[in-house]
This record gives sequence, C-alpha cells and structure tokens, in this order.
Amino acid sequence: MTNEETQSMGIRLLKKGQKGLIHALFSRFGVILLLFLLQVAILFSVFIWFRDLQPYISGLMTTFAVVMVLYLLNSRYDPTAKITWLVIIMLMPVFGAFLLWFTKSEIGHRLIKRRVDQITKQAKGCIPQDAEVIRRLEQEAPGVSALAHYVGRSGCHPVFDDTAVTYFPVGERKWEEMLRQLEKAQHYIFLEYFIVDEGLMWGKVLEILRKKAAEGVEVRLMIDGFCEFTTLSHNYPEKLKQLGIKCKLFAPLTPFVSTHYNYRDHRKILVIDGHTAFTGGVNLADEYINHKKKHGHWKDTAVMLEGQAAQSFALMFLEMWGIEEKELEFERFLSKAAVPQKGEKTPGYVMPYGDCPLDEDRVGERVYMDILNRAHKYVHIMTPYLILDGEMETALKFAAERGVDVKLILPGIPDKRTAYALAKSHYRSLLDSGVRIYEYTPGFVHAKLFVSDDQEGVVGTINLDYRSLYHHFECAAYLYGMPCLADMETDYQATLAQCRTVTYETLKAEPWSRKLLGCIMKIVAPLM
Repeated sequence: MTNEETQSMGIRLLKKGQKGLIHALFSRFGVILLLFLLQVAILFSVFIWFRDLQPYISGLMTTFAVVMVLYLLNSRYDPTAKITWLVIIMLMPVFGAFLLWFTKSEIGHRLIKRRVDQITKQAKGCIPQDAEVIRRLEQEAPGVSALAHYVGRSGCHPVFDDTAVTYFPVGERKWEEMLRQLEKAQHYIFLEYFIVDEGLMWGKVLEILRKKAAEGVEVRLMIDGFCEFTTLSHNYPEKLKQLGIKCKLFAPLTPFVSTHYNYRDHRKILVIDGHTAFTGGVNLADEYINHKKKHGHWKDTAVMLEGQAAQSFALMFLEMWGIEEKELEFERFLSKAAVPQKGEKTPGYVMPYGDCPLDEDRVGERVYMDILNRAHKYVHIMTPYLILDGEMETALKFAAERGVDVKLILPGIPDKRTAYALAKSHYRSLLDSGVRIYEYTPGFVHAKLFVSDDQEGVVGTINLDYRSLYHHFECAAYLYGMPCLADMETDYQATLAQCRTVTYETLKAEPWSRKLLGCIMKIVAPLM
C-alpha cells in the first residue's frame, strides 16, 4: 500500500468535518466558547462594579494589597512566580487576589488530585525494585543512586539493568521503528500522546491499530483534550470505538471555567505487550516526521526501551487511564503472564519516570538540576523553549561557572513568537556566566535532551519552561552508563554543526520589538 493510499484510508476512516467559520460558530466548539466567554464577562462585570466604588474604599484596598504582599512573601511559591503575582496584586488588588485564590483553590481539579493521589499510592510496589540493582548502583555511582531515591518518592519508578535502549535522532526513525514494533503486538498496545493529527504518520499507525484490534489485541489511546479543538473532531473517541480502539480525552474542554484546564497531558508514550516502549518529543502528526514542513526542518528525538523498564511506561499509562475508572488494572497488564522473562544484563541503568503537576515534587526540574550539579566535563542540552525560573537559571549558570561546558541548542525558526522572545530574555545572563547558546538554523528544535559527561542523560517530554516543569503531566527516561549515550552525544555534535552561535553582538542586533516583548512577557512568564 502506498503512502498516499494509507493516508487516504486514514482520512476516509475518520474524516473530519469542514472547519469553516460558520461551522465553527455553530459547532460544539462555538457553543462552549460562547458559554465560556459569558462566564468571563460576568466575572469582569462584577469587578468593574467594585472598581466604580474604589474611590470610597481606596484605603481598604491599600491595606488589602499590603496583606496580600505579606501573604505572597511568606508563601511557598517559587520566587519567580512570587514576583509575577506581586505585580498582578499591586496593579489589580481585588481581581489579582481573586485570580490568585482561584488558582490555589483547586476548583475543577480537586477531585482529580485526590484520585491521582489514591492511584499513586496503589501503584507503589506494583513493579518491585531489584535490591541487587540498587546495591550495585550505590557502589558504581552514589550520586545517581541518591537521585533514584528522590525520584522514587513521587511514584513507582524503579531502576533497571536489563533493558536495551535505542536512540532516534529524528522523528522519521522513531516512526519507522514503531510501525515495525506495532506489527508484532500480541496482547496490548497503549498509546498516550499530546497531539494526534490526521495525515500520513497517524494514517499508517491507525491502519495497524485497526488491524491489531480486529485480531483481538487490546488497543487503548489517550489524547490530550485540546486536540478536539485543534486537530481532531469532538467525537473522535466514538469514531475510534467503531474500529475496536478504546480512546479517552484527557481533560476535555467544557463550557465551565476551571483550573483543570491548566494541567495538560504532555506525555508521549507507546507500550507494546509490556516489553517494548517508546518516549521522547515525537507526537503523531506529519510535521514530526518532516512530511509536512512547519517552521523549517523539525528536529526531534526519541528512545525505544526493550526489556523490563517498558513496564514502568505501561504503569504510567494505566495510572492516567484509571483516573476516571472505578477499578485499576495494574495486575492484569503487569502480571507475569503478560511480561517476557527477564533478559540478559545490559550495560548501564535505565530509570523511566513521570512528573505530576498535582503534587509537591518538581521531578522533571530536579532531575535536570541534579545532572547539572554533578557534571564534571559537560552538559549538552536541546530544548524548544527556555522560560526559566530562578532555580533552573542558577543551576545552568553555576555549572558553567564551575568550568563545566554547558551548551544549549534552541530553535532557529520559532513556533511561538512570545516563547522565542522570552527565551532570548535569558540569553545575556547565561552568556555572562559562560553558558554557550546555539540556534538550529534549518528550523525548529522540539527535542528534549540532556547528555552529560559521556555517562548520563535524559530523553523525554520535559521542556525547559514553566508549562513542562510546573503545569504538565510529563515523562522521560533517565539513562546511566548506556551505550546509546554515545549516539546522543554524536547526534548533538552533528546538530551543533548546523547551528548559529549566539553572541553579545547577535543580541545587540535583535529587533527592539522582540526585546521589548521579552521584557514585558517575562513579568507573566510563570503563568504561561
């Protein structure tokens, strides 16, 4: 079957409606948008009414603002976020206080937070940690062992020594391999993606999923709820059900104002039969395999895990799938009958992990900072966005000031104007400390990659921005002593050869409008 036929089949199977203006206005999206805007208008009307009374209560507002400032200074917010909220409170005391209360009150996600806590507790011990593995890791790399102890606090994230890891330097390579692995599925296929869009890439995957479902393989797909308003129709799960595929939307949009929308499922997970798993930055859309040109060449990375560590990604998927289920299915899919026998020892260690925005642990950021703090020779990083809090910026600068070769590769062609301007607002401070910054001239870097000292690294979904580090469900694979780390560093150097160097001179040459935008947006960066 040709690419065009496969793409056509995928589109025929699940053809979306026309996206004209009239259709949008009178569709489910239009109704939800109208009701949402109506609620916002009512809220603003209330505050406008209070604003009219402000001449009579200005003293009260001043006192109120001072109280809020004292509250923020003594809160547990990140220092950068405190500055943002202080500015908002000082400019708009009443509305700012209401907005702060609204974000902290957990309206809309209190129940989901409680459910996630329950699931996390039940998941503990589902995949037992091999004590011998930890013992050897403590002897070989005490710092890594300590990191594993920290990561294990937030969930069931064992360290494995029996898993082979393959690194993919572009989305096309990952896609080709995942198609081969999908064809081998015998028991189940789990997919969890932030973006799914109809086209060649998803069309070919969908055809295999349809065939496997017909053969009796259990196929489950979880997609972030924003997709139904960006790339897919709102009844997409029902259409997939007709093909024998179970599908859920995570946090689908509704007409009600809710803090739940702030937390998105940004993870990219594919698990096949509990022994093979994929993660990385690659979503299921044509730009990720450069079949469709979007912001130039799309540079992305991914890894495939073959062995027991794939079970961790299966567990992460089941945890998310179980949020709206009465019964959890850990035993069914993680039982020995569904898992291949433990394989031969492979060089190095693998630790899959997730990061949940509903707990107090910022696992994604802390893993990155731990790598920076323990590095001796170099830390090489790829990230699509650079919207840093004070702690991460300090960690990057301190590593460089210790003599570590810290390099950052960012997009040369951005996908978001404000994010691009915000990233550049950090450049001068980083350069002052010796951090070296490069921009990928062929196009957009979507990779989320850390590699350090030829011995440890991370490939996953976690960007260096507030969304990923604070507000998204994320995942990644931490690698220590793995052969694929050499492939990651080789790819980094090859990518570096296609980059332009950021210098003080290039910063001076930046358009004043971009500099101004970066300065302004930095005030509200933690809310982005």
